[in-house]
Amino acid sequence: MISIADGSVKIQTTSEANFSTPAWFGEVVLISRYLQKHGVLSKINEQVRFARKRFGRYELIDFLAMLFGYAISGERTLEEFYQRLQPFAIPFMALFERDRLPSRSALSRFLAALTEEPVEALRTLFLDDLLARSLASDKQTGELVDRAGNTWTVFDIDGTREAARQRALPQTDELPPAYRRLDDVCAPGYRGRKRGEVVRTRTTVSQAHSYQWLGSFGNRGNGRYQEELRKGLVAIGRYLTTHQLSPERTLLRLDGQYGNGAVLSDVASFAFVTRGKDYHLLDHPLIQTRLHLPLDQSQQRPESQMERSLYDCPEIPVGPEGTLCRVVVATHPAGKRKSPVGVTPAGVVYELFFTNLPQQAFTARDVVELYLHRGAFEPALADEDQEMDPDRWCSHSAWGQECWQLIAQWGWNLRLELGHQLHPDPVRTTEFAPALPSPPPPPHTVPFSGYAPPEVGSAWKAGRFAGQDFALQPDGTLRCPADQQLAPHEQRREADGSLRIVYGASIHSCRPCPKREQCQWQGSATKKPRQVSVLLHPLAVGPAPLLWRDWSRREHRRACIHLIRSQRIEIEVQRGVGPPTVAPHGTSASLSRAERAHTRLSWVQRLVRNAHPQTRQITIRLFGVPAGFATSLSLASR
Repeated sequence: MISIADGSVKIQTTSEANFSTPAWFGEVVLISRYLQKHGVLSKINEQVRFARKRFGRYELIDFLAMLFGYAISGERTLEEFYQRLQPFAIPFMALFERDRLPSRSALSRFLAALTEEPVEALRTLFLDDLLARSLASDKQTGELVDRAGNTWTVFDIDGTREAARQRALPQTDELPPAYRRLDDVCAPGYRGRKRGEVVRTRTTVSQAHSYQWLGSFGNRGNGRYQEELRKGLVAIGRYLTTHQLSPERTLLRLDGQYGNGAVLSDVASFAFVTRGKDYHLLDHPLIQTRLHLPLDQSQQRPESQMERSLYDCPEIPVGPEGTLCRVVVATHPAGKRKSPVGVTPAGVVYELFFTNLPQQAFTARDVVELYLHRGAFEPALADEDQEMDPDRWCSHSAWGQECWQLIAQWGWNLRLELGHQLHPDPVRTTEFAPALPSPPPPPHTVPFSGYAPPEVGSAWKAGRFAGQDFALQPDGTLRCPADQQLAPHEQRREADGSLRIVYGASIHSCRPCPKREQCQWQGSATKKPRQVSVLLHPLAVGPAPLLWRDWSRREHRRACIHLIRSQRIEIEVQRGVGPPTVAPHGTSASLSRAERAHTRLSWVQRLVRNAHPQTRQITIRLFGVPAGFATSLSLASR
């Protein structure tokens, strides 16, 4: 016994080992009981089959229990997770109604042997569990309200990469080709800022208002982005069907890797916004013509000094099929450093944004802001890396790694759901963009909504050339019927906010022109050169503000984590309780070879082989939790 200055405090030590319960064990208790309450574990046992000879006494549910615990724990490696779990192996497996803890090597062999069929069946159950219960009691899903008052449901589709470093090996004719453990799961590809020699790409799909994961689809190297996108669209379609939402009012915010015309046909049934990378479209005559007209709007982020000039180009054919798309071109002067996006001809950076959102509900600035708002998705990925880190290498098998990442997203969604039960806050509303002012803009300023397509005047007299006969050219001039050039020389603002651009020809080209009788007022006199006015009317856009309705990204999820990990946990194991154990596949001590054979056991017999025996009682109690959680936190196994 050792005393300190305060006589009321006494410290006693003992030589007996007394392991402290891991801080994350209470959360495993909560989530495992929640899965049992909704029948998820029984569905996994019934619907996810993985038959492998000489697999021992373990089944798929035994290893999934380990992955759930590993994802929730946040331990850096499997080795550290096993070290913390080993003293509490019996109560941990009893949470999932199993008896024996699989070894780390058995888990590694299981992940290496996984195939596509069980992982896809597990993916289906993951999405079924997400759609079985609404996140909020009023069944709201969050929404974006446009300037015309229409509501949109927004989904984020993005790809993340994990790089792996490989040891340099000698390569000579005498040595066989090198075999690396990550060859099945990684391949050379774009690494970005991450260090390494090989990478694996994972496409993630998230509901942008609730921050729920809808799926994860991985592949070697740079991945198969079109195939992964189609799988993500199937998951989104199921979400919309369950919540009775319209695909026409669904907005997809896509990563820049999807910014080419090849994927437009895949997302044609949805609204989308993405950064374009088909920069050859800058040479299109319609875009060149628009770039020589005044800009529609300007855009500047609060945290940046860079100001973009925006040019809205509707109905531009994009892709091999010529799909009509709305292209927003953003320009700004080039800086001292090379711009990470866009192209930089003649000291000006050009960026492209593709969308099919209507001009009457979204201005060009709204389109750019919606895409740049994808930055709110990056902190969600950062939270995922910090709490679960699904991109860490859990298996050297492609389907094993896919299974681990799927379980990690499942744990994220369960934390989020339980957090909403702990704090059932209503959806919050944020003014994403302010309402457009109703009066016309001041003279010599850009309109608040941008410009409609240019218009020219009609014929002033029958048989004479009208403004429609003078076509706008990609170089910013007009071309008359006699193939002469008219250059802009005046701009003035009209009373209604329209911008008038006056183009004029040269007197030296008008006097000898053979078509001057159809073009000039004075006929053959030709005292003045021909002039043509082009009017740019303000675009008719709804005056309402853009509203974004969602929940907090991390408050609900971390409220659940902090509550459970700050409570006291008591684990009590009583042995010798209940009837003696009966052999699950035989009634006598002497077994035949057929009874012992692994391949001759039925599925039910195999499943109960590692089921929790009835010879011990385990009670786990958590203290200090709300009354609504008390019923789901007490475990007493038979």
